[in-house]
Amino acid sequence: MTHALYLLDPDPTPAWAPFAGIRPLCELRAGAHLVRERWETFVGTEATGIFALPHLAGFPEAGVPAVEARRAVQGPAVIGSSTFAPRGLASQLPDAPARLIHDGITVGWAVPAGQTWTGPVGNAQAVNVEGVLLRGVHDLVSALDQLLREDAIRLLGDSDAVPKGSIVVGDSAWVSVREAMIEPGVIFDTRNGPVVLESGVEVRSGTRLEGPLWVGANTRLVGGPIRNSAVGPWCVVRGELSTTTMLGYANKSHDGFVGHSVLGRWVNLGAGTITSNLKSTYGPVRLHVNGADLETGHQFLGSLIGDHAKTAIGTLLDTGSVVGAGANVFDGLRPPKYVPPFAWGGAGSERMTQQKFLEIVERVLPRRNVEVTDPMRSYLRRSFEWLTRPPRP
Repeated sequence: MTHALYLLDPDPTPAWAPFAGIRPLCELRAGAHLVRERWETFVGTEATGIFALPHLAGFPEAGVPAVEARRAVQGPAVIGSSTFAPRGLASQLPDAPARLIHDGITVGWAVPAGQTWTGPVGNAQAVNVEGVLLRGVHDLVSALDQLLREDAIRLLGDSDAVPKGSIVVGDSAWVSVREAMIEPGVIFDTRNGPVVLESGVEVRSGTRLEGPLWVGANTRLVGGPIRNSAVGPWCVVRGELSTTTMLGYANKSHDGFVGHSVLGRWVNLGAGTITSNLKSTYGPVRLHVNGADLETGHQFLGSLIGDHAKTAIGTLLDTGSVVGAGANVFDGLRPPKYVPPFAWGGAGSERMTQQKFLEIVERVLPRRNVEVTDPMRSYLRRSFEWLTRPPRP
C-alpha cells in the first residue's frame, strides 16, 4: 500500500537558527541529501506537503511540495519529522496507527487507510526506525560524519573515466564523475571515502578533493583542499573547506578556511573570510542565539550562516557563530557570535530595509540563472517581516 508523505517542521526555537523562518527545515541538507529527500526514499514516494510556518506558504524553490499550516491528514499516510534524517527503507507498516521512534523519541507517525491523523496518538503501535536525530542546525555538521560516506557509496553508479592528468590516491573506482570538466593536476583522495561529482561540475587545477565528498550539479571548485563535505548545486568554492554543508547557490570563491559549518542558499563569503571551528580550550561549543545559550556537545563547530547572508573581506567568525538570514556583515573584523537576521553591519543594531534586501536579491539571483518571480518576492517579504518582527512581550 502506498502512503502519502507529509513533513512536519518543529516549532521555531533558537536551535534552528538561522534557518527557522526563512525556509522549511526539511529543506536542510543532512549528508548528501535534503531531510525531505531522505524521508521520500524511506517511504518510497515523493512528499505531498510540508507543514511549516504559515508565512512560508508558496516557498519558491523548484521541486518542493506545497507548504501549508498543519492540518488533519487522511490515511494511508506518513507524517515525518523534519528533525530526523531516516536511513534506508521503511519496513512494512502496521495496519493500525503507528508511532515511529528512534532511541525512544517520536520522529513520525503512520496513519492507516480509513483513519485520520490530527496530532499525537496515545495508543499508537511503536515502530523503531534507523537514522540520525537532529537537535538543531548544528547537528547537520555531525550528520556528515554519520551519513556522508554511505551516501557517497550509494551514489557512485555509472561514471565517466577519470580524466587524464588527474592524480588518484586510493581506489579509482571510488571516483564518480558525470560530465564534469576537470583540469589536469586535480587530486582525488578516496582513502576515506568516495568522491562524487554530479553533472556539470568544473574542477580547476590545484584542487584536492578528499572523500567522502559529494558535489552537486554545476558547482565550480576553483582551488584548494575540499574534504568531507556536501556541496549543493551551483556553488563556487575556493580555499580550504572541511566538514561543511552548503545547501546550494552559495559563493566562497576566495581563499579562507571554512570548517564544520552550514552555509545556506545564496550565501556569499568575502575574500579571506575564516571560520574558527575549535575553541582554544578544546571544550564543547556553546551557541548564543538572541539571548539564549545552547549546549551543542560538539568539540568542532564553525559557523551557521543563513540564506542570503554575506560577509565582507577579511571577516573572522568565532567558533559557534550564528549569522542570520539576509545579514550583511561588514563593520568589524570579528563580528559578534550572533548576528541577527537582516543585520546591516553586524556589530550594531542597524538592519537593512526590506526594499534594500529585495534590491540585492534582484541583482544576485540572475547571476545563477534564477528568475526572481512575483511569488518569490512575496515569500521574501513575508519572511523579512516575520524575522524582523518586534519581540513579543
